[in-house]
Parts: sequence; structure tokens; C-alpha cells
Amino acid sequence: MSSPNVAAAGVPQPETQLKKARLEAFLCAQAGALRVTVDNQQRLSGGAIQENWLLEVSVEGGVFAGVQRWVLRSDAQSAVQESLSRAQEFAVLSAVHRAGVKVPRPLWLCEDTSVHGRSFFVMEWVSGITAGHRLTSHSGVQGDQQLVVDLGANLARIHCISPGEASLAFLGDPQQVSVQASIDALRAILDRLGAVQPVLEWGLRWCESNAPQSTARCLLHGDFRTGNYLAESSRLQAVLDWEFTGWGDPREDIGWFTARCWRFARPDLEAGGIGTLEHFMRGYTEVSALNIEPEELVFWQVMATLRWAVIAQQQAQRHLSGEEPSLELALTGTLVPELELDILRLTGGLR
Repeated sequence: MSSPNVAAAGVPQPETQLKKARLEAFLCAQAGALRVTVDNQQRLSGGAIQENWLLEVSVEGGVFAGVQRWVLRSDAQSAVQESLSRAQEFAVLSAVHRAGVKVPRPLWLCEDTSVHGRSFFVMEWVSGITAGHRLTSHSGVQGDQQLVVDLGANLARIHCISPGEASLAFLGDPQQVSVQASIDALRAILDRLGAVQPVLEWGLRWCESNAPQSTARCLLHGDFRTGNYLAESSRLQAVLDWEFTGWGDPREDIGWFTARCWRFARPDLEAGGIGTLEHFMRGYTEVSALNIEPEELVFWQVMATLRWAVIAQQQAQRHLSGEEPSLELALTGTLVPELELDILRLTGGLR
């Protein structure tokens, strides 16, 4: 007689075995191998918007023969509307990899949902630390100078990619990108959520009144911050999480990276809690001639804080609506009052 506790005993179920077999067949075909066996599949931490899975595989034959560690990146159960699809993110990752940006090497894209249940792509695994609190807790008095210089230089390489890149045509018309369009989009999200947020409305109005002159459009990472890169031994290993990439003003990425909300354990270190703004811009200007004035930086830090506050509201709504019950998503919504205080500090609203 068979045991009623087969699943509890850890015996793979037929559906799980079928999904594993389909994934192995896909990887085998893409790698040009004789056989690929997925020895271990483990969900990696983080990724509230996307899921990342570490694949430990054995490859027989082909250029990848041997034991490999790859990362499979797919949609989460529900996604933020503004994020890119996995096919689009794969195209972006391929473009920046060609441009010399430190990223995991992109390998293969799969849009056949029968393989994994959702679209996904596979990239090489890169070692390093991503956790913002760990990275910022180990910064010295002046921060980690080499790491922050690396970050500045790699952000500048991203910004060197112009709207003429044919493979990124899906990002749309860069001429449609403007500060006012961003403000309108944030307001529209708040309206859809039915959120009554007077401080956020104050911040949006302040930005309308204090917008700097625009610069030439370039590729933006869209979420360039501590927590979205891998670092090891004071060196940048890879920039991660490209789902918010688009065209825009390069100062927007700088404002996002330096905003107080992304400094974690070191709010005194303006460059992502990792180092000084001086060292970050030193790395940046080794690649790009862009200069950012103090008042411009404040403006883009306000925009960054507003954007994160609105995203936090969206994340909380994913939980509250029942679409994706999650303690992490629920707690993200509790960050809004702190972000509102940052907005008031930056705009002089506390006076």
C-alpha cells in the first residue's frame, strides 16, 4: 500500500518532475549539450517584483560542459505595471553587456510558458553581496572609495547608450520623456490607488515649480541603487535588476542612487550609503562629461523619493487587494511616512 504522505516525504510529484524535465530540455537545446541535469533549484532572496532562481546544473557536452551555476529570472505572481517584460529586460541586459557595463552575462530567453509557467531568461551566476544593510554597515568613515568609483563609472557607461540603439526601440520615443510626464504619471497612480497623500501632492507640485532644464536623453537603469548590484572585496561585480529601464535625463539615475531612502545604515554617505558624492562623481566623470549642480541633485532626489513613495503604495496594494498576500509587500507600505518626512526636509516644507 502506498503511503498517503508521499509529498511530505520529499518525493517529487509528477507535475514537478514534468516542469523540471521541460526546463532541462530547454537548457540542453540552448547550450548545445548532450544532456543537462538540474541538480538543484533554489529561490534567491529579494525580488519583490521578479523572481530569481539559482540553478545548479550538470552539463554533458558542448561549450558549457561541466558543473554550471545559472540564474533563472521570471515574473513574480503579480507585476508592477510599469516594469519591463522579461523579453525586454533580456534585450536591455544584452545591450548593456555589449557596452561594457558589469552585468551577469545574458544567456537565453524563453517565452514558452509551458516550460516554467511564466516567461523567463537565464544568465550566468555572479558571486557577491547585494543586501543594502550589509554593504553599508561595513563602510568606513569615508565609505568604500573603490566600490563607489566603480559604481559611478558603470552608471556613466549605461548613460553612454543613446536612443539610436535599434535593439531598444521598444523603449519608445525619448522625446515623450519629460519631468512633467513623470509627475503626471505619479499623480495618475495615486488617483488609481485612491490614496489621499497631501505631502506627496505637495512634493509633486514643488517639482513642477522647480524643474531644471532638461539634458540630452540617454539610457537609464531606472533603479540604480544599493541593493541592486553585487559587490565583493570592495569591487563591483555586477549591476542587477533592469526591469525599470527607459530613456531619460541621466541626472534622474544619480538622484535615485543618492536619495536618502537608499543609504540604509549610512545616511551620512550620500552616494548610496557606500561613499561620498565626490568619489562617485569622480568615477562617473572618468567616462562621461556630465556635471550635476547641487540644486539639480536636490530636485532629482525629491523626484526619487516621490517615486519610491508611490511604488511603496503600489506594493502595499498588491497585498491589501489579496492579489499577492505578502508580509514584505505589506511592510513596504509602512515606509511612506518616513519618505514624506524626507520630501518635506528637501523641499523646505518643514518651515
